[in-house]
Amino acid sequence: MKILVTGGSGYIGSILIQKLLAAEHEVHVVDRFFFGETLEDNPRLKKIRADCRNLGSDLFSGIDAVIDLVAISNDPSGETFETATYQINHQSRANTAKLAKENGVKRYILPSSCSIYGFQKEGLIADENSATNPLTTYAKANEMAEQSIIPLADKDFCVTVLRQATVYGYSPRMRFDLAINGMTYGAWKERKLPLMRDGKQWRPMIHVKDTSDAMIFMLEQDPVDINGEIFNSGSEANCYQIGNLAEKIAKVVGEDVEIEWYGDTDIRSYNVSFKKIKDLGFDAQYTAEDGALEILDKLESGQLDKTIKTITLDWYVELTEWHKKIKDLELNNSMINIQ
Repeated sequence: MKILVTGGSGYIGSILIQKLLAAEHEVHVVDRFFFGETLEDNPRLKKIRADCRNLGSDLFSGIDAVIDLVAISNDPSGETFETATYQINHQSRANTAKLAKENGVKRYILPSSCSIYGFQKEGLIADENSATNPLTTYAKANEMAEQSIIPLADKDFCVTVLRQATVYGYSPRMRFDLAINGMTYGAWKERKLPLMRDGKQWRPMIHVKDTSDAMIFMLEQDPVDINGEIFNSGSEANCYQIGNLAEKIAKVVGEDVEIEWYGDTDIRSYNVSFKKIKDLGFDAQYTAEDGALEILDKLESGQLDKTIKTITLDWYVELTEWHKKIKDLELNNSMINIQ
């Protein structure tokens, strides 16, 4: 297939593109490349530097499927860049889906988020029919994208929504602002793992390789089974209570790692059912321990470290400050050298 992936050089995209190319697809990546170049050159890979808010119809010519990964990708960034989050996570993806349909693309996958369930009552396990309760700009924008895009589905345009659990694991575009990744780094660097009381709160997780495989899995399904459908993307084995998760991470990193409890009891909790996607034939292959082990190996070998680029919000703020300084100092579109 010829597949267009927006945001394809990001944390998930850097893994997904590798897998798509390994499966012998032709891939067109649209990205701003804010975090640098993470994709190795390949004769079946075309890199397009563009903003998803300004895409033209020409990009969709001959495309068989779109995976619309682009997003301001976490709650802190969403709150700091609220307007941009609605523009990118909702409006641009709604427009991309519309352009894809108008230009004869047959399949469209929207990677959304389980965060739209918000925090649920104790004992409730949310499935795809459960009421949503988005609490943040990031979650609200994802839900709005779903609501705008699902109605586009018809016999000629297969739309599938994947509500992803919180992602973890190593990626060339590494992120340490994700729960398991951050826990692993903190335990390795400080030998301590700070944890908000009382550790009973639930969180669903999914390895970055598994969520990439779930998208590829959907490309291969009969549209009859997935068109206009929402699937929670994750697995029962990857639903963790935070206290138990911290113990698993600490055990992987070393016996000397201590869990330090702080604050009042965190009542924010949500558990999610992944029965629907499992019944279709998909199940995750990786666990939190697998993710922690691969990150630990990269850290100990010196191949990986925590930098400003590995914290999404910090890097966006840094870019914004650079942009302002340059705009304030430049004259006639130049700096030191006059053009």
